[in-house]
Amino acid sequence: MICKDQHDAGEYLPKINITVHNNEQSDDNTSLSEIMHSLSLRKTQKADLDYVLQAEYDDDNRQYIIPWSYQQHLQAIADSDIAHLIVQTEIKIGYVILAGLLNLNQSIEFRRIVITQKGQGYGKDTVEIIKKLVFETYKAHRLWLDVKEQNHRAQAVYKGAGFVVEGKLRECLKSENGYDSLIMMSVLQPEYEILASAAKNGGFSS
Repeated sequence: MICKDQHDAGEYLPKINITVHNNEQSDDNTSLSEIMHSLSLRKTQKADLDYVLQAEYDDDNRQYIIPWSYQQHLQAIADSDIAHLIVQTEIKIGYVILAGLLNLNQSIEFRRIVITQKGQGYGKDTVEIIKKLVFETYKAHRLWLDVKEQNHRAQAVYKGAGFVVEGKLRECLKSENGYDSLIMMSVLQPEYEILASAAKNGGFSS
């Protein structure tokens, strides 16, 4: 068992201040501005599911995931093997689903990430906070995911976060346009430790 007290895990969900560097010129002609993102996670509640479903079925998101029904999300919220989480700043900015919290091999699946506030770096920042949760709170050995082959933006984010490509499931999903392939990726706990140490030594806040 990875998270012994999963029903009480919400109080241990991390809040992380992330400094994001923006190379655009500011009003005072400063070439490098810094914006502080304060991201936090909390357990998804039944009252959040309208937001979750609206985000999931948005045209910009649904092409890259397999949308769930209201009942599937409701069951996931109650499942001790799944962490269904809202990502937020002052407002909701997305949600995440992790699965395999009780996996005896200490391997957790990063099943889903949907960000509604796009173009602000929240996707990248959320991946970092999820790695911290999985490896430091849930004490997993491996975090893995699959991503549609045509979702090049997501693959770039995952590679930048230290995920390694393990292989491809060729044309394993039937879609409206034929069949989609999935790219399998993972990051291991020792690799996470190296990345976290390098980020700390490089002066990045997390």
